[in-house]
Amino acid sequence: MRLSNTVLRGLAVVGFVLSCTCARADGLADLKSALTRLQGQTPLKAVLEISRSSRQGEGKDMEETISKAAVTLEDGARGLQVLYGKDLLARVEAEANAKEKDAKAKTPTLSALGDIGAGEVRPMILAAGTLARRMEKAVFKSEVVQAYAGKPARLLSFEFPLESLPERDRKYVKKYEGSLDIWIAADGTPLASHSKDKVSGSAYVVISFESNNDEQSVYSVVGQRLITVHKEAKSSGSGAGEKGESHVIKTLTPQA
Repeated sequence: MRLSNTVLRGLAVVGFVLSCTCARADGLADLKSALTRLQGQTPLKAVLEISRSSRQGEGKDMEETISKAAVTLEDGARGLQVLYGKDLLARVEAEANAKEKDAKAKTPTLSALGDIGAGEVRPMILAAGTLARRMEKAVFKSEVVQAYAGKPARLLSFEFPLESLPERDRKYVKKYEGSLDIWIAADGTPLASHSKDKVSGSAYVVISFESNNDEQSVYSVVGQRLITVHKEAKSSGSGAGEKGESHVIKTLTPQA
């Protein structure tokens, strides 16, 4: 008798659940173990592509910017190196010249490159350490069996307390909600994550503000290194009569 794909997938999930139960698996412990194991320094060469769109203001005063850029990066014995192609540098030069002549000239390439500095690249190529640090400020809430991308997985859910915000910012915050979900494989390896936070408050009594952030990441393993191969971040905020929003997508493609 030949079983259908639907039945086979169902049996796979059941098998995954039973294996976890029999081994009395602790998802949080498995995740922490995997994050320790995947902080290796395996040499990495990859192409990083970024797409950014942003809006500032409303109505006729709204300014919209759409930008794209791609660089090649290498991380190895000599440290992190980011290589900028000649076409990219030519666009940067043209935008810089246009800006010099007209202060209102748009510079989409320069804007995109602002998201490819070492501070933005490092969390993607060293994803295990990045996740571990985020979890230090989070409170573990639950673990459930939940498939990811059609494959058996476990979902670990966390919440961020107000204390996870920088101390200097807390005095301005009236309401804060923060969460982090991480899907892990049977051995604890992170597959994906989804974080959200919402902050509202006031500064200097009369200035109210609100911000919302939503970030989704997909992970992969290169040797002994966990990397973020896809990251999508959406943010919006308002305050002092101004509104703005941005949507940034980063894709990291390892090269042979």
